[in-house]
Amino acid sequence: MEARPPERVATLSAKVLRPDGTVERDLGIISHAPVPFTAQESRRYLRRWRILGWIGLIVAFGLVGALAGLLKVLFFSLLIFSIVTNAGVAFEAATFAGGTSTSAFNFHDSGTGTNAAAVTDTVLQTPSGGARVSGVQTTPGSTNVYQTVATISYTSSLAITEWGLFSASSSGTLWDRRVFSAINVVSGNAIQFTYQLTIPSGGT
Repeated sequence: MEARPPERVATLSAKVLRPDGTVERDLGIISHAPVPFTAQESRRYLRRWRILGWIGLIVAFGLVGALAGLLKVLFFSLLIFSIVTNAGVAFEAATFAGGTSTSAFNFHDSGTGTNAAAVTDTVLQTPSGGARVSGVQTTPGSTNVYQTVATISYTSSLAITEWGLFSASSSGTLWDRRVFSAINVVSGNAIQFTYQLTIPSGGT
């Protein structure tokens, strides 16, 4: 039986900085979510558990096996969720296929929108008005961890509630959007966002 791949996780951390660059508030991880399985993986696991459900049906002579198979299908269906967008997945696949040495998803933006993040998102709900900021890309401690760190400065008082990672300084493709509790800033403040995407090896 093929193994279920380890969970792929993306985290977003934030620090509020004073005008002199010192840390005013270290907020730690403000958003943590699994990265979705691909459509191919989803179909494979659902197909596998449907087959096991039928085996259970035969062994248990009916209802018990069928119910167990159905519950397994529903359980693994519920695991297929995250905030990484459909457009972002397609774009990153094309980037890797082209042999790009660094990820194009390195442009951070923030805003004041509060609508729940969805895989169909292509932009932030309400960008804060400043230009997107290019991050510093690293693989901290492991080649299977992608990290990009960027500091966004503000020129007015705002309650920042959303963040996004894009493939370009304007327009481009939205890879990941997060919505979180308000981070209040005043003119002169900045927020340092750290995005880490962990993709464990293993599984087929």
